[in-house]
Amino acid sequence: MELVQRLLRDKLFLLALFIAPVFWWLNYYFELSAAVVRVSWTFLFVVAVLYPVLEELCFRGALQGYLLQSAWGQKHLLRLSRANCLTSVVFVIFHLYGQSIFWSLAVFAPSLLFGYMRERHHSVFPCIILHVFYNIGFFSLR
Repeated sequence: MELVQRLLRDKLFLLALFIAPVFWWLNYYFELSAAVVRVSWTFLFVVAVLYPVLEELCFRGALQGYLLQSAWGQKHLLRLSRANCLTSVVFVIFHLYGQSIFWSLAVFAPSLLFGYMRERHHSVFPCIILHVFYNIGFFSLR
């Protein structure tokens, strides 16, 4: 409960939530998605809830958490840890499996944001909230 209260007072976290609809609108308006498909509730649950939770536990929880245990991973460049940067590169590579290069590269900036929030709040919970929120908007407007 304390973490939720901290998130609600964190202006950067609230900005991260607020800015997502802008990108959803741009994607929808300019038809940046590869294809428009009918989205079932099952599909939406899997890509907008299940995948983000699993990805955040694996990438921000396990991988970034492991990298942060080393002095190398804790070093920062422009407020971003090396652990966050390397985790985000791996996250992009992971997305190459089912997406185009363009969409795989497009997840790099949100990944850095998720990693930053993980370190800022010492928890993967903010990452999960943001990732689920971003995916719900993105996939429900397809």
